[in-house]
Amino acid sequence: MRKIVIVTLIASAGVFAQPASLDVQFTLVASGFQFPEGPAWNGKALYVSNCYSDWVARIKDGALDTFVVRPTKPFDFGKTNGLAFASDGSLYACDYGVNAIVKFTRNGACSLVADSWNGVGFDRPNDLAFGADGSLYFSDPKSYSETADDGEVFRITPGGKVERAASGLHFPNGAAVSPDGTRLFLAESAMERVLVFPIGADGSLGDPSEFVSMPGGDPDGMAFDAAGNLYVAHFGGGAVWKIAPTGEPIGLLTTPGAKPSNVAFGGRDMKTLFVTEDETNAVYSVRMETAGAPLFK
Repeated sequence: MRKIVIVTLIASAGVFAQPASLDVQFTLVASGFQFPEGPAWNGKALYVSNCYSDWVARIKDGALDTFVVRPTKPFDFGKTNGLAFASDGSLYACDYGVNAIVKFTRNGACSLVADSWNGVGFDRPNDLAFGADGSLYFSDPKSYSETADDGEVFRITPGGKVERAASGLHFPNGAAVSPDGTRLFLAESAMERVLVFPIGADGSLGDPSEFVSMPGGDPDGMAFDAAGNLYVAHFGGGAVWKIAPTGEPIGLLTTPGAKPSNVAFGGRDMKTLFVTEDETNAVYSVRMETAGAPLFK
């Protein structure tokens, strides 16, 4: 695939102005993590990576438990980051410890999904999102730099084939597919912005454009609500940005720490927004008026 050329949209001055803080109250869900990331809700519980450790946590009915600790057989996974549930209940993970995409069954058994493309190993899989057709898109950053555009996005087709979907990116990070399944949203952290890619009928990605600029920190993990608003963790900015479908920031959900890393909707009515936060090494929640987008495309 050709190297991408970013098409930057001409935005109004309001897009680059600091959004106002929204009146919300965060609640501590659980603490004691080692750089929590990748929250994923499966309809019953929240699963969370510990990036600087070797276990995946499960939080159910307010109780913190361990879903899986690094096994030795049949597959030895390393350190997980982004997590996403498939419609069959299996949990997919970006594993930067072994530079691979791995999959966990409901009972925690781990298997390798992919660790290379055209014979070349991945650099550091970061975050992932399922498309409407079952394709799995994941970011694979390398250098964190405004000048080094060596980051990539890969796609694992429903048939299991690995394809490079985009290249020429400056530390691609959080990813989410729009509720209608037609666009992939991607945090380009080193450029402090979120990009949007059209998704073709065959699952391929078209040329990206800038969706929103987020100065003052790194846009990281993200999630949609059912109305199409995008919630983006602003790592270093101390907030989650709520962004309208037009790309206009609606406001900030100021977090208890300065390093929110990712977000996920969950709860019985899907109106609880969970946030992983890495300054306090904790998971927080906040109630929203609009429910999150459906769990599975």
